[in-house]
Amino acid sequence: MTDNHTFTLILGGARSGKSTHAENLAARAGERVLYIATAEAGDADMAARIAAHRAGRPRTWRTVEASQGIAAAVAPVLADFSPAALLVDCWTLLTSNILLANETAATSEIESAVTAEAEALLSLWRAKVPAATLIIVSNEVGLGVVPPTPLGRRYQDILGRANQWLARRADRVLLMVAGLPVTVK
Repeated sequence: MTDNHTFTLILGGARSGKSTHAENLAARAGERVLYIATAEAGDADMAARIAAHRAGRPRTWRTVEASQGIAAAVAPVLADFSPAALLVDCWTLLTSNILLANETAATSEIESAVTAEAEALLSLWRAKVPAATLIIVSNEVGLGVVPPTPLGRRYQDILGRANQWLARRADRVLLMVAGLPVTVK
């Protein structure tokens, strides 16, 4: 079992096992999981990945698909569904969605929008499902090469700061390395 009313942030690189570990933690919390998916099917490959993820989730889990405004999308579901865990997969794509929708905005405005998403989600979690576990998955983008484009570097900076913000508020932070969780906090 996971600890009730804890917030776990799971970081790692691509294909490091973040989602699988997050799903296992959520399943250990209880049968009723609210899965918050932030991906958008921008091409056939992503549409296939989303379909495979949907098909692999247990029937007792509910899914909310929201590329932005996740707290607003989740709130109505919580009116008649009391989950043991909320799982957000992933903050990486949520941040990308916000950036791409507001590309001409100042970086500080985009960071504020990402922070506002996090604050709204944390407030909703504390107010509506105090016994549930919250799990957020995000990519650790600070361990790789610096992106070659200005947009890529901007994204890396925004997501890196968002991960720091989330980590400061999390009860537990895990770094996934080759499928193995390493406790950071």
